[in-house]
Amino acid sequence: MENQSTRRQFLGATAALVSSALAAPSKLFGAPALIRNLNKPNSLINGVQVGVITYSYRDMPDQSAEATLQYVLDSGISAIELMGGPAESFAGAPKNTVDMRSIFPLMRKRRENQTLTEDEQKTLADADAKMKAYRAEVTKWRLSVPMSKFEQVRKMYNAAGVTIYGFKPDAFGMQNTDADIDYGMRAAKALGANQVTLEHPANDAHTLRLGKMAEKHGLRVGYHGHEQQTPTFWDTALAQSPGNAMNFDLGHYLAAGQPDPLGLIRQKHTRISSMHIKDRQLPANGKGNLPWGQGDTPLLPVLKLMREQKYTFPATVELEYKIPEGSNAVAEVKKCMDFCRNALS
Repeated sequence: MENQSTRRQFLGATAALVSSALAAPSKLFGAPALIRNLNKPNSLINGVQVGVITYSYRDMPDQSAEATLQYVLDSGISAIELMGGPAESFAGAPKNTVDMRSIFPLMRKRRENQTLTEDEQKTLADADAKMKAYRAEVTKWRLSVPMSKFEQVRKMYNAAGVTIYGFKPDAFGMQNTDADIDYGMRAAKALGANQVTLEHPANDAHTLRLGKMAEKHGLRVGYHGHEQQTPTFWDTALAQSPGNAMNFDLGHYLAAGQPDPLGLIRQKHTRISSMHIKDRQLPANGKGNLPWGQGDTPLLPVLKLMREQKYTFPATVELEYKIPEGSNAVAEVKKCMDFCRNALS
C-alpha cells in the first residue's frame, strides 16, 4: 500500500511538472531535467561527495544487485563503493556456499587478534577451505564473463541516480592471477568506477604489480588499512606508481592512536582516492565502534575540512557499530547520512 502511495505521489508530481512546463515553457526550460531527477537521491553536499560502501548492508537478507540498489536509495545516497558480491552475482558468478553474514564478525575478530573460541576457529577454518574452492571456481568463471553484464549494473544504478566510484571484488589479492586482476579492473571500468579497493597486502612486490596494472587501465588502487595505519603506512605504495592510492579509514586511524588525522589528510589529499568514515574511540577509551557522535573520531572537523578545501575524494560511510534492537542497516546508514548532511549544510 505504501509503495502504491509513493508511486501515486511520484506520478502526481511528474504530471504537475509536465503541466507547468506546457503552460509556461519559457520559464521552465529546465523541466525535463527536473523530471529526470525527481525522487532520486543526492548525497553531494556543498561539494563533498558522501557515499557508502555496500559492505554496510552485509546483514540485510537479500544481497542481490537489485536489493542492494534499493538499500542505497532508501539511505538517501547517490554514490557508492560496491562490493563484488552484488555485481558478480548479477553477472552470473557461481554461488558462494559460505554464509558471509555469519563469517564477517569472526573474520574481524581474527584480524583484530581477539581470542576465538574453539568452535569459532573451526567455523573459520571450514569457511576458509570452502572459500578457497569457491575462489578457484570463480577464477574460471571470470575468464569468460562478458563485461556487458557489469555495464547493465552500471546502467541500472545510474538510472536510479546512483553512481559507482569504487569496486571491491575478491580479485586483487596476492593469491590472484594477473587474469583475475585484469578482470577486476575491466569490470570496475564497466561499472563506471574510477578506483578499485582492497585491504593493504603488506607486500611491496604486490602493490607494485597492482599499481602498474592500474596505470594500464587508467584506474587507481585504493589500499584500505585498519589499526596498522600510520602516517607512513602507504608511502612505499604511493612512491611505486601513480596508480596506487589511499583508501584511508578515519575511524581505524583514530583507534590506532594516531594523533593528527587532519594533518595526514591535508598532506596527502591528492593521493586519497576515497576515505571510510565511522566513529571509533581512542585506545584510552576502549577503541569501540559507536553510533556517530558518541565516539572520539573528528568527523565534523574532517567533513568541514573537505568542504572548505574542496577535496574531491568521497567520504564513504562504513557502518560497523552494533545495530540497535528493532533497527536495521538501512535505517542506521540513513542516520549516518543525516549526520553528514547536518555537518556539511
